Amino acid sequence: MAESTVSGAELRDAIRRVVAALKDNSDRLTELDQAMGDGDLGITAKKIANGLETYIDDTAPDDDLGKYVMTAGMKVNSAAPSTMGTLIASGLMRAGREAKGRAELDGATLAAMFRAAVQGIQERGKAKPGDKTLIDALHPAAEAFAEAVERGDGLQAAAREMVAAAEKGLESVTPLQSRIGRAGWVGERTQGKVDPGCAFAVVVLRALAGMD
Repeated sequence: MAESTVSGAELRDAIRRVVAALKDNSDRLTELDQAMGDGDLGITAKKIANGLETYIDDTAPDDDLGKYVMTAGMKVNSAAPSTMGTLIASGLMRAGREAKGRAELDGATLAAMFRAAVQGIQERGKAKPGDKTLIDALHPAAEAFAEAVERGDGLQAAAREMVAAAEKGLESVTPLQSRIGRAGWVGERTQGKVDPGCAFAVVVLRALAGMD
């Protein structure tokens, strides 16, 4: 990740890292999901990765990176028709609106995109911090990234803060009981187990930051 702005080529490379990370971690995500849900998160992760990979292979970024991100969301929605697929698609489409018409993405724009994505996912999934979902990783990560940018930190430093906050968020809700979705049906058995949605979010954020 560059220190001041992200170009179209760099955005495409970041998406490619996410694709690889989701494929590499699909088995682990399946194992985590089997303990708390229906066990299909790894399959969904691969579908999301495949949809994104086809898109970036077929379509190069132009001078409207907001549109590029929004279209990526639509491709995810088609490739992975599932709860997680819908959430990620919603986040991407909401993020893209914040960058409409931009040929490069600066720190403030990226922070606005991240916050918008989290808001979109929250609204679609009806989850809030503390419910033990991917929001518990994404929300603190978005805030940490924005705060780092506002301090004047470079993008790489802000990305490290983002990942650290996501990992801390995952750890903070691991002892809790899940409240949302299929995992919420399992009840007390979710206590002390890593939330697969949080794990998914951390995988994606580490890849975006270039840390894996």
